[in-house]
Amino acid sequence: MPRRHATLRTSLGDLLVVADRDGLAGLYFPGHWHPPAADSLGVEVDARGDALFGRLGAELDEYLAGRRIRFDLPLAPTGDEFQHAVWGMLREIPFGSTVTYGELALRLGDRNLARRVGGAVGRNPISILVPCHRVVGADGSLTGYAGGLDRKRRLLELEGAEVVAQRRLF
Repeated sequence: MPRRHATLRTSLGDLLVVADRDGLAGLYFPGHWHPPAADSLGVEVDARGDALFGRLGAELDEYLAGRRIRFDLPLAPTGDEFQHAVWGMLREIPFGSTVTYGELALRLGDRNLARRVGGAVGRNPISILVPCHRVVGADGSLTGYAGGLDRKRRLLELEGAEVVAQRRLF
């Protein structure tokens, strides 16, 4: 199937979803920091008539209702080798957990890569499924999120992340 896109309606807002063949290439919030170029979206399809988008919608609904902790969809993000390494680490962050940019940089072997890691996290094209919302600042603060900090907080609250629960105490 050719590159295609659709809009999925969710409790987080209307999400732009993009697929390439049989893999999800993008999931973008309204006002996303790094949206795809209009000429890279492919044809517009009805999400309900597309098998991959239909599965994505069902899995997102389950996740947002607190009934799913991982996604089982084929992914096809576009990025360079470093970005793919970072996005792979994001997928390993357990549901309800958080890590810092510095911790991810250390896993790559150099704490000085924290800013570069932040750039890769910020350019993650598949929000939620590649859980960049689980990355926080060195002090545990909720820092940058392409979909907005309110959505990041909401996703972390949904997952019961400790960093958000601690902030509620003050």
